[in-house]
Amino acid sequence: MAKAATRASEDTGSPPPPTHNRERPPEPQRHQANREELLEYYRQMLLIRRFEERAGQLYGLGLIGGFCHLYIGQEAVAVGLQSAMEPGKDSVITGYRDHGHMLAYGIDPKVIMAELTGRAAGISRGKGGSMHMFSVEHKFYGGHGIVGAQVSLGTGLAFQHKYSGDGGVCLAYFGDGAANQGQVYESFNMAELWKLPIIYVIENNQYAMGTSVNRASAEDQLYRRGESFRIPGLQVDGMDVLAVRGAATTALEWVRAGKGPILLELKTYRYRGHSMSDPAKYRSREEVQSVRDKSDPIEAVKRELAAAGVSEDELKKLDADIKKIVTEAADFAEQSPEPDAAELYTDVLVETY
Repeated sequence: MAKAATRASEDTGSPPPPTHNRERPPEPQRHQANREELLEYYRQMLLIRRFEERAGQLYGLGLIGGFCHLYIGQEAVAVGLQSAMEPGKDSVITGYRDHGHMLAYGIDPKVIMAELTGRAAGISRGKGGSMHMFSVEHKFYGGHGIVGAQVSLGTGLAFQHKYSGDGGVCLAYFGDGAANQGQVYESFNMAELWKLPIIYVIENNQYAMGTSVNRASAEDQLYRRGESFRIPGLQVDGMDVLAVRGAATTALEWVRAGKGPILLELKTYRYRGHSMSDPAKYRSREEVQSVRDKSDPIEAVKRELAAAGVSEDELKKLDADIKKIVTEAADFAEQSPEPDAAELYTDVLVETY
């Protein structure tokens, strides 16, 4: 084929087509999960789904204020990727749709729900709310309300991993809307120049707030966005937790080998509006229902579990256990006191001036 192309170029006088001379990661393989792994992925995704449903209810009751961005539909992304990470070693940073990522990193649902409701027992002592949650212990660094800001901060976290030689990798999530922010590309340039250990993850849920990705992005194949910085990109089915887990393995092998950053585009979908205040009139109910019927990540794993011999009764018991955890988290949040008024003045500045 290459010889034929060369002969054709000689005949026409045109140069031969360019060949890719950069090393690329292999195409990810779908993860071969055993029964226990499948059950754990199902449990984690179901916990996120039920937690977010309850958060939506509490928001409707006025117990959660400000903005609240739910993760319903996107559960396979956080669970598939973070199941491959090492909590306490690898760092994670994301935008304001962050509850699911915290749950996928094993953080207690009670302190997350308490933070949502602005209580002193919350993981940020009630001062962060839905969009600004942190856990230094877990190396989870937010929760950021400024669109795309977490990409620059994540690049800094990756620099810290390399500088200290701790072997850690940063997983930096951002959305299809943030993929058009200028600071993203400044970060890409530095990360590749310094071969930083970072996995950039675009959670392409098809809508940047209320605008579809193909209306907002001239290049809507977002995994290509790193090419001009020599950052390889892979596009992954973000509704399939096993495909996501396989991509995580490939990405981690690339980064841990010292080859620099990698970009993953996870094609996923959010069932709710951009936030709880968004009626989502820019798309039809039929579109959302069609995705639910054909591609729901939890139902897909449920079918895999049935094929692995897990009974319906086992799954019903698991669902009941998850509902109990979420109910206890909501009760804990509602019963916890609000922060002291003096907390308004703590952690505002690092030093006293």
